[in-house]
Amino acid sequence: MRAELDFLGLTVKDLSARTGIAQGTLNCYLGVRASMPPADIAAKIASALGVTVEFLVTGQKAKKQNRLFDTNVRSTIQILLELGEKDAETMLGIAKVLKKQSGKN
Repeated sequence: MRAELDFLGLTVKDLSARTGIAQGTLNCYLGVRASMPPADIAAKIASALGVTVEFLVTGQKAKKQNRLFDTNVRSTIQILLELGEKDAETMLGIAKVLKKQSGKN
């Protein structure tokens, strides 16, 4: 869960606001003696982070997982978020050309 927060640039306070779960409770799941949240809480956290409960619990992709969670896609998104607007527009143009060349409309 900590890795997802870091990846998304979120704080425990942000996650608390998204889920309605108290910061202290979330910290219990993130601390040195991290405990596993109950299923309903894990589902709320996973939803707020845009991951599956399985990924939240195990850190592993589900067998049939949406490409949103693919490491390459996530890394690409992270890089794009760090680019300036002009460079991001250039990368979008490149992606559109590649998509057209691949025949996937």
